[in-house]
Amino acid sequence: MAMRQQQQQHAGLRAHPAWRWSGVAVGVVALGALLSACGDKGAQQGAGQTPPPPQVGVVTVKPQTVPLVTELPGRLEASRIAQVRARVAGVVQKRTFVEGSDVKAGQVLFQIDPSTYQASFDSARATLAKAEANLNQATALAERYKPLQEAKAVSPQEYLNAQVAQRQAQADVATAKAAVQTAQINLGYATVTSPISGRIGRALVTEGALVGQGETTQLATVQQINPLYVNFTQSATEALRLQRAMQAGKLGKAGAEGATVKVVLDDGTEYPLNGRLLFTDLTVDSTSGQVSLRAELPNPQGALLPGLYVRVRLEQAQVQGGILIPQQAVTRAAQGDTVMVVDAQGQVSTRPVKLGGALGNQWVVTDGLKEGEQVMVDGFQKVRPKQPVKAVPWAPQTASPASQASAPAAAK
Repeated sequence: MAMRQQQQQHAGLRAHPAWRWSGVAVGVVALGALLSACGDKGAQQGAGQTPPPPQVGVVTVKPQTVPLVTELPGRLEASRIAQVRARVAGVVQKRTFVEGSDVKAGQVLFQIDPSTYQASFDSARATLAKAEANLNQATALAERYKPLQEAKAVSPQEYLNAQVAQRQAQADVATAKAAVQTAQINLGYATVTSPISGRIGRALVTEGALVGQGETTQLATVQQINPLYVNFTQSATEALRLQRAMQAGKLGKAGAEGATVKVVLDDGTEYPLNGRLLFTDLTVDSTSGQVSLRAELPNPQGALLPGLYVRVRLEQAQVQGGILIPQQAVTRAAQGDTVMVVDAQGQVSTRPVKLGGALGNQWVVTDGLKEGEQVMVDGFQKVRPKQPVKAVPWAPQTASPASQASAPAAAK
């Protein structure tokens, strides 16, 4: 009986509300202490770890023979231009070519009414025949008088007159031959031919037009477009600097056949055929300080036309031991050009460099870098002061290793 009363008392205490809330509070306090201990342990472990150095894309410096290319504005011009003109007066009877087509030298282009010139030619030939007949008669008389004069059968004066008449007849024949030749030339001018081979433009006159009356009327224009000339200008100071550098041995010649020329069209495409520099003008323009240059460019398909504005890439010299680096690796400022160099310990430093021009999407570095050095191209935003980096090879036109390494981390 006493045992049963004690059990009932204990059951009553557990059922009391105060007892239940005190038990929950004890459990919550114990759980909070456990979580706090785990958090402190994790923080201590994180504070003891050092984050890995950021990756940056680099290129390794490798000296090589690099062409020194200068890009200049230029304009295309036909290598030969001929204005087809009427050299005799007359009415145009017909046109014998297709406008805008290719013509050959000597090809008939226009026909001018030749009737007047044919008549003049026939008259000159008749005059020549008459003069030749008179010459034959005068020659026969002089030959007949010669033995008679020796036999004293004719007087010396008569023999002299026969000789003079013979010479006059010879002069008349020469004059008549010249008249025939002139008439033949004028008759030939009635048939207008192309003076050169090339591409002819539009006809400037039509059938029935009176041309050559008081002036040499222009009928059409023929231009030879294979090859083409490329006319452009360059700063006289720059040309003189290149010449002095070549004389000092700092730069080599571009090639045995002279400087190489490439043409870039308006849409940015490069013409596949190379040209060659023909000459540099001897006179500098006093107003602009520019010197004129001309190059010859093959155009077998006729794809390029005269008058087109282009960009000319002129390879005038070669840099021995030059260095090529991507243009995005160079920082250009008024104080000078600089690059970021990564050493063996991963430290980044700024290095001033001298540029010798552009070659495609790369700069030609002539001074400031040494063989084997690593130049940073990608990952500039990851560099922090006095913080080392990890250099990885940079690949052009693809995602850099530094970007590829950071992509999974971002995904996580």
